[in-house]
Amino acid sequence: MRFASLGSGSEGNALVVEAGDSRVLLDCGFSAAETVRRLARLGLAPDALDAILVTHEHDDHVGGVARFARKFNIPVYLSHGTHAAATDSGGAFPEAVIIDSHTPFAVGDLEIFPYPVPHDAREPTQFVFGDGALRLGVLTDAGASTPHIEAMLSGLEGLVIECNHDRDLLLGSSYPEYLKNRIAGRYGHLDNTQAAQIVAAINCQSLQHVVAAHLSQKNNRPDLACAALAGALNCAPDWIGVASQADGFDWRVLT
Repeated sequence: MRFASLGSGSEGNALVVEAGDSRVLLDCGFSAAETVRRLARLGLAPDALDAILVTHEHDDHVGGVARFARKFNIPVYLSHGTHAAATDSGGAFPEAVIIDSHTPFAVGDLEIFPYPVPHDAREPTQFVFGDGALRLGVLTDAGASTPHIEAMLSGLEGLVIECNHDRDLLLGSSYPEYLKNRIAGRYGHLDNTQAAQIVAAINCQSLQHVVAAHLSQKNNRPDLACAALAGALNCAPDWIGVASQADGFDWRVLT
């Protein structure tokens, strides 16, 4: 089982997860042409994808989904609320599969376990992916943790977790107060300390990879995110990976 990011941040997000002969794209916030270019960087063509999963309707996650799915005839899996919100915003999918955020499903060789999160979207959903033996958890775009989130992320082999901002940098930024409050609120985005608290609260004994994702380019730095997660894991900061906006990260393998 392996995974890679096409890019992560407020300008666009997409993550590829592969098990056996099956591959899914989690979110697509880039144009169709840019997504094709970034997939090629990983050695993939669009026809290698079996599905697109959508976490929520914000443009940096769903902005490219409709056009890319139509162009390459790829089914799109998303919650009822996300589908309704994306459709209201002008998205139209060639094949929409409505999922329940508490009900596991499969796409080929991939087992997929959705779970709900607090975020300012219609029905936001995050995912754990498995191949029957190994599991990868993804948590981005959540303003706070919950007991259910921590239960879903315990005992994983891989974790991609949002470290959106450093709280002090955000509060001292030039952002208007309403935006600071939205980002730092319960339905906004995880800061470095919150992400570290989640990591400290879950069972991390099997973790092979931890990647900090969705970093703000103005209100965070990779060294701050890595230091926070490393402190929770009692590991060296350079063991923590970072998903960048420009390049994401290359394939990481779970064994």
